[in-house]
Amino acid sequence: MNLRLLQHRAGDGTRSVIAATSAGAAFVPGIDSVRTLASKAIAASTDLATTIAACGVGASVDIAAELAAGRLLAPIDHADPAHLIMSGTGLTHLGSAEGRDKMHRDAAASDTQTDSMRMFLEGVEGGKPAAGAIGQQPEWFFKGDGSGLVGPGEPLVSPAFAQDGSEEPELAGIYLIGPDGTPFRLGLCLANEFSDHVTERHNYLWLAHSKLRRAALGPELLVGPPPQHIDGSSRIRRDGAVLWEKPFLSGEANMSHTIANLEAHHFKYDLFRRPGDVHVHFFGTATLSFADGVTTQEGDIFEIEAAPFTLPLRNPLARAAAASVAVKAL
Repeated sequence: MNLRLLQHRAGDGTRSVIAATSAGAAFVPGIDSVRTLASKAIAASTDLATTIAACGVGASVDIAAELAAGRLLAPIDHADPAHLIMSGTGLTHLGSAEGRDKMHRDAAASDTQTDSMRMFLEGVEGGKPAAGAIGQQPEWFFKGDGSGLVGPGEPLVSPAFAQDGSEEPELAGIYLIGPDGTPFRLGLCLANEFSDHVTERHNYLWLAHSKLRRAALGPELLVGPPPQHIDGSSRIRRDGAVLWEKPFLSGEANMSHTIANLEAHHFKYDLFRRPGDVHVHFFGTATLSFADGVTTQEGDIFEIEAAPFTLPLRNPLARAAAASVAVKAL
């Protein structure tokens, strides 16, 4: 049975963790966050399922009803948002280079192979090394900290200066760094790695700017070995109707890198092994509405769903008010 963890906040603000399987869902007694649960498992040198079993079984709960009521949070967070790091990798999925290569080739108006295609092909050749070996490093980007993490149903707010706000349906790995600096993978989430593709298309060196945006996680954290194949659907709704819809694939069977290789190249940096930190690491996608010529607008609703996750990720698009920033000399 697929174990999924959810974070819940009651009407009075009380937080809880829900453990869900195909047999049903129930609150985990005495646990107020997934981070707390994971810390207990690390301290006891055991796993999440064993730690949950030791806590006993609380009241049963209908997770679909709780999602509809707006009581489910992102399945991971940190009391200090500065200690939650969001990052990601691109060009990691078979087919992911096509849209990116076209974007940058059109911008360069050149027949020369783009850096995007070169990086993708290097990943295809060396992104799945033998077990225990380190393969080709992927594209990597910084996404932000916990202040930009958005839960299910919450708006993805695009900055006033942004030129685009578009979805990226994918998986995200969730990690907690143990007291000795060991990264522990807690599981995977459905994710919308929201980006500004117009800014990126203008100049690939602006990719770093285009990624400094909010990102959303689906309500469920899938515990256990990552599925080899995930077949999902990504759509945009506008004024109640489906504007765009397309299937997306993920899991290692559909990737040019192994998850272990992506993890190795992220956590090889001492900076990312700081005890107590949480990491949300996005694994990339090959499916974008932007590549199909879609221009999003405020009020659009992004919707992503995929088994074995049982609940969808839905987030409306909003735009922030313009703000002026003045730097003062001291």
